[in-house]
Amino acid sequence: MVVAALSQHVRKLPATLRRSLTWDRGLEMAKHKDFTVATDVKVYFCDPQVPGNAAPTKNTNLLLRQYFPRGTDLSVIRKPQLDQVALRLKSNAPGKTLGFETPASKTARPVLRSTI
Repeated sequence: MVVAALSQHVRKLPATLRRSLTWDRGLEMAKHKDFTVATDVKVYFCDPQVPGNAAPTKNTNLLLRQYFPRGTDLSVIRKPQLDQVALRLKSNAPGKTLGFETPASKTARPVLRSTI
């Protein structure tokens, strides 16, 4: 089920973003070889003894738990609701490349440019 859903979404991405996927170790990607055959996207897994490899995945999982507590039946969640959560997470997450501001706050104010 995960492979089919992920394959469907990955195919919509631009080719430059479809080269590889790094995944935290878990049963949901047990059929990663089927995913690679279906999408031509190589799957890599985080090193089990290097917690830093999995940090972004674990952080995302913690953020998702705000909307979908452990034990939630995700099969009944519809795409519009998932898209809404993804948009909230993307627009409200501060990023290092944004000077630790959120994308929403960064784009809400005009950019001042020098004319010199």
